[in-house]
Amino acid sequence: MRRREVITLLGAAAAWPLAARAQQPDGKVRRIAFLDIYDLTDRVTRERWDVMRAELAKLGWTEGRNARFEDRFAGDSARLGISADELVRLAPDVIAVASGPAAQALARRTSAIPIVFSNVGDPAAIGLLRNIARPEGNVTGIASQYQSLGGKWLELLKEAAPGLTRVALVFAPDMVNDQYFGVIDSAAATLGIRAVLTPYRNSAELEHAIATFAAEPNGALVLMPPPPAPINRALINRLALIHRLPTIYSNKYNVAEGGLMSYGANNLEAQRRVASYVDRILRGVKINELPVQFPTKFDLVINLRTAKAIGLAIPGTFLALADEVIE
Repeated sequence: MRRREVITLLGAAAAWPLAARAQQPDGKVRRIAFLDIYDLTDRVTRERWDVMRAELAKLGWTEGRNARFEDRFAGDSARLGISADELVRLAPDVIAVASGPAAQALARRTSAIPIVFSNVGDPAAIGLLRNIARPEGNVTGIASQYQSLGGKWLELLKEAAPGLTRVALVFAPDMVNDQYFGVIDSAAATLGIRAVLTPYRNSAELEHAIATFAAEPNGALVLMPPPPAPINRALINRLALIHRLPTIYSNKYNVAEGGLMSYGANNLEAQRRVASYVDRILRGVKINELPVQFPTKFDLVINLRTAKAIGLAIPGTFLALADEVIE
């Protein structure tokens, strides 16, 4: 059941006049590029880019008429640099990216092509820019999370499973937003929880790490941003079910696929905002006129079927806080 669906984001984009958006520029065909670390076999990735292209069409950018789209979906972090190199050589008018690692890969390769990101925690913390109110380089976009959410994930797990004493912080070392770790350590100390760093580089390491962690009782999993690759999402949900481990993600799609719960911003709404920034750049607005936007609303999504499957009786008071419950 969906109780609240509207997300608002700070920033000037919301005030951009509709009349200005409706104006067509000089008739020149503009090249719009997309870069994602995952590939289009992933439903989440496909939906993200479908939403962006649909939004760009609403704003007047149509393939074959005044726009040409260049897509690169790396499939994994190892190919991300290759895909970034290909796009930079094409010299598009603007590049939209959907993760911190993708934005960093491009920022290392060009200081001239405008880059608009989404699904990035704190862009200043990972070195994409220094001034979020007036970006000084060629990068801006829509941040997806705050560092403080790391502590919130632990609080929510503790409320859902009061007996919790240990959490595994599951992450891919070459992708993790490690800005969350300090916040999580502080929250863990306050809540009486031991946080265990649980890195993995492939599915075999992931399976071994979770099985080892699950050998002791009263544990849970925190999936650190960015979300795991599609093949590992399915594996994590299966292992959490086998070992009866409560799990929290930053992205609701993982809950729809069987994860216990998530707490984070609406990523599809962020893609619409990215499209509005791409539109404005194509119409001549400069990067320093486009402040980084942050979400002001976060959704708690709970999969009640998964809770029952792992034998977790979620308190009714906690369930009442959910924005969406999958039954």
